Amino acid sequence: MSTKGNESITGKRSWYHAASLLWIFLIGMQWISFTQESWYTETTSLVLWTLAAVSVLEVILPFKTIYRAIIKAVVVGYILHKTLIDYTVYIPYGSLTDRAEQFILHMTPYIWFSLCAWVMLEAALRLVTTTRRILVFLGVNIISMGILDSFTQIPLWIEIAWVMFAGMGWLVCQHFRNYQLQYPQGWKRIIRYPYKVLANIAIIFSLIIVASVNMPEIPPTLTDPYTAWRNYTGTSTSQAGNGNLDIPAATESGYSREDNQLGGGFNFDYTPVMSVTTNERSYWRGETRAEYTGTGWDDRGRGTTENVQAGQPLENEESGNVNTKQVTQNVTMLNDNVYPILFGAYSISEVSSINGQDRTERMLWNAEQAELHVVTDRQQPQYPKTYTIVSEAPVIVEDELRTKSFEDLYNSNSADDMYLQLPSRFPDRVSDLAAEITASANTPYEKVALLQNYLQTNFEYTNNPDLSRKVSSDFVEGFLFDIMEGYCDYFSTALVMMARSEGIPARWVKGYAPGQLSLNSDMQAPRQPGAEIETTYTVTNADAHSWAEVYFGEYGWIPVEATPGFDMPLLTEQPNVQPVDEPEEEPEEEPVQEEEQTPAPEQTSSAIPTFVIWAAGAIIVLWVAYMFWRNRFSMRFFLLRLRTGGPLTPEQKVVAETERWIQYVKRKGLTRSGDETLRESVTRWSQAKPAAEATLHELLTKFEQTRYSPASVTADDWKGVYQTALKLRKELKAERA
Repeated sequence: MSTKGNESITGKRSWYHAASLLWIFLIGMQWISFTQESWYTETTSLVLWTLAAVSVLEVILPFKTIYRAIIKAVVVGYILHKTLIDYTVYIPYGSLTDRAEQFILHMTPYIWFSLCAWVMLEAALRLVTTTRRILVFLGVNIISMGILDSFTQIPLWIEIAWVMFAGMGWLVCQHFRNYQLQYPQGWKRIIRYPYKVLANIAIIFSLIIVASVNMPEIPPTLTDPYTAWRNYTGTSTSQAGNGNLDIPAATESGYSREDNQLGGGFNFDYTPVMSVTTNERSYWRGETRAEYTGTGWDDRGRGTTENVQAGQPLENEESGNVNTKQVTQNVTMLNDNVYPILFGAYSISEVSSINGQDRTERMLWNAEQAELHVVTDRQQPQYPKTYTIVSEAPVIVEDELRTKSFEDLYNSNSADDMYLQLPSRFPDRVSDLAAEITASANTPYEKVALLQNYLQTNFEYTNNPDLSRKVSSDFVEGFLFDIMEGYCDYFSTALVMMARSEGIPARWVKGYAPGQLSLNSDMQAPRQPGAEIETTYTVTNADAHSWAEVYFGEYGWIPVEATPGFDMPLLTEQPNVQPVDEPEEEPEEEPVQEEEQTPAPEQTSSAIPTFVIWAAGAIIVLWVAYMFWRNRFSMRFFLLRLRTGGPLTPEQKVVAETERWIQYVKRKGLTRSGDETLRESVTRWSQAKPAAEATLHELLTKFEQTRYSPASVTADDWKGVYQTALKLRKELKAERA
């Protein structure tokens, strides 16, 4: 019987097995946080879902190891397939055989990341099984992250803190597991009251968290060798202890491929990208992003796509009901780069030709985002050298749009909720600032105009912002209150998120500014009356740009430029009408900037999430309240003990309790004359309150025994007086009712 019991305890399906998986998964999350700086977004998502799925299956599947491995392999394969589709790494089409072939061709190198994550999780779970190995495992992780924090531009103090937290939890579980193995009978008694064990663990962790949060920030006494060497050679960077990254000097301008980590700086690259011959100057729109993460933009949930052919009308689901102008663009690529989309003026309505041919191979149209995707072979990627597209540029009636209220624009033409998305920890002071700026506006158009004017007049454009001033971990908050300078990504993201905080749907767009007018452009008068002049623009990597699009109900998506020095080519029926701007000097805005520009050290973001700190504080408050309740009897005589200068004897406590209940009955109308003994008073009170007669005499008896009896008085005696006094209170209240 004992052998079987031990097998159930030491088996892989025990509670400790599940707890170890939790702590290993939490440590793995910190490495994912580090690698997402250099990985593609789809790779990070794939590894995260792989670890989560393998962990859950390991816990819930009641099968042998080999069968669990087979099921895990199937699930990991499904996750890989879905991730590649969600992030448009490949787009399935054709028969089932064709789709399987496409999947096999595109799974490399993603499958290796997924398999490595799986193997590392399983290895840690099965090899790190003792306290010594746990300590070694934690030491390797902490030392590795410390080295990477010093020798890379990525701050990892938050990740190190989480690894230490996971290590503490893991060691606690290991301690209880050893106790379970060595003392099974004692373990059975403990698990009858698990809340006591959990409560003590929660209190200890809470005390550590609250103490760490409230500890003063003290600069290190010793400098690590790497920092000392950099200071000696004069190549140190000013990170100021706030976790900011150095500005990568090698970064060049160009169309961004990863938008989940915005910021940093860049150098202008004037390498030609394309030439565009068109009858209307425009921004050459690329892709849109909807989900703001706090550090950048995520491209998940970007709508469905469908195959398109040359000459086929492309439907834009949210183009609005305004008049449009047809814009034709003949694009010639001037480099060999492969882009995921075709660039064109908003909104593309038709693909006329690709590489001079009237057929479009593997073009996909996303109607919701108005994006024209190019499906390329990852083994031999090819991008069209030339293409001709036709767009329908909206013509906006500004005077009319300016008067439209929220009810007019969004009651019957509401946008998708993802265009109002705010992260769960979106900074309140960003929303408060947006509300303050737009307080005088009554319509969405006026609010957007005020936000646009505020950004263009209060912040400077620079391609290398000073990141050493950044305190907040949120990209928008850091720009608005700390750095206060930047380039298009800073301005466009700030406008989108401030508009969303005011309930106005908006999205982020990237592409290219119009470019420079080519010297060989045909600037002569048109040959035929009424024909439009076509102009050629040369677009370089330095023209890479981002801007905002705001949804105005029946008017559709309207581009809005927030970056100073850039001019959005917007077609209007009254082109000379300037946007409605409030006066540049608003007295109430400057103090806000000055007060919050340099927050005190205690206001900087903590490595511990806010909800964890609040939960720890609540646990400590409950613990203190419980300790007061548990020691309530001792606390009753605390003041008397201070007056007497020492602990009270049981006799003194009985007398104190007697005086307490006498004062209570006095407040209830049972008074006592000066020459009356307590027995005479109790006799008279019993006649007035017959329902409490027995209790009154019981209290009298306890007092007389204490005062006149030679028998010693114990702690149980004064506690008995306390309990009987409570009974008397209830009887008097019941009689009065």
